[in-house]
Amino acid sequence: MSINHETIFYVDLKVLENNYKYLKKKLNSDTKIIAVVKAYAYGHGDTMIVKKLSELGVHAFWVADFEEGINLRKSGVKQLIIVANPGVKSYKEIIKYNLDPVIYNFRLLEVFGKNTSPISVHIKFNTGMNRYGFNTDEIDLLVTKLKGFSHLKIESICSHLAVADDISRDIFTQKQFEKFDIICKTFSSKLNINPKRHILNTAGFLRFPDWQYEMVRLGIGFYGVSKDDNLKAVGKLVSNIAQIRTLEKGGVVGYGASFIAKQEMKIAVIPLGYADGINRKLGDGKGRVLIKNISAIIIGKISMDSFMVDISGINAKEGDLVTIFSEENSVDEIAKNLDTIPYEILATLNRRIKRVYLN
Repeated sequence: MSINHETIFYVDLKVLENNYKYLKKKLNSDTKIIAVVKAYAYGHGDTMIVKKLSELGVHAFWVADFEEGINLRKSGVKQLIIVANPGVKSYKEIIKYNLDPVIYNFRLLEVFGKNTSPISVHIKFNTGMNRYGFNTDEIDLLVTKLKGFSHLKIESICSHLAVADDISRDIFTQKQFEKFDIICKTFSSKLNINPKRHILNTAGFLRFPDWQYEMVRLGIGFYGVSKDDNLKAVGKLVSNIAQIRTLEKGGVVGYGASFIAKQEMKIAVIPLGYADGINRKLGDGKGRVLIKNISAIIIGKISMDSFMVDISGINAKEGDLVTIFSEENSVDEIAKNLDTIPYEILATLNRRIKRVYLN
């Protein structure tokens, strides 16, 4: 394989397959998987990720907006594509490309209800996260309106967990489960329907498998970001040393001259910056990369297209490989350094970074 790019995000599809199979084994035999591939499949590249997951037997795909759904449909995806936030202006495109909107308020319901084209929809309820979803006291009005929109086929009922990964908040999570269960029974009974149900994300599924219902929404687990050591990172971001220079004592590095050398040292310039999704807060000694399996601390400010590291004591040369993150320097570790979550690290990787798919 000839690779001309200086910076490459390697995505190992065999690791993705292994993660899928590990999660699949934990499912009940009749539980279906909705794969969450929004935000460019969490930065990994949605088209190739979806193609692989399609081959493995995923039931449906979950995207954020209609454009993500259209791109997948144009790439040849035949499975259900569920649009989490369809918006009120895109209903014609959603119908044209056979996408399934999530209906979470009366404004959306009126838009798709007044358009008489048959369409499958997914009804979302708020069980405590207070983001999207109908409240329990809106069920009667919702049922009344849905009875007047017979062309809307209710494919599923769903909600979203707020703190599934936080063991100290399990009482809150349990209340969400109980509330969702009551909502499902009440709503389905009033409409005399039997739709599928789903509330579990990856963390919820790994910790509360008894609440998997007919479907689960799995996202970050597929990409190997999890407290479960059996799930391995799918992506590895690498670059190379663009330039090496010797810095004299008192020399400064980067914008604002925030780093001042206390002694003579050797530094390397890496052609990757905040325009690529490298968070500026990783500068000034906060972040690190690996060069020849040795940790190199980021010094000075992160620039738009580059950053600098201290390679004093590392026998490196221009062109040598630099690992930004991998199993050895995990996304989770970087996120902790930034007091954020791995989702942000992955989702903000710019698409100008070349994605290369292995296996």
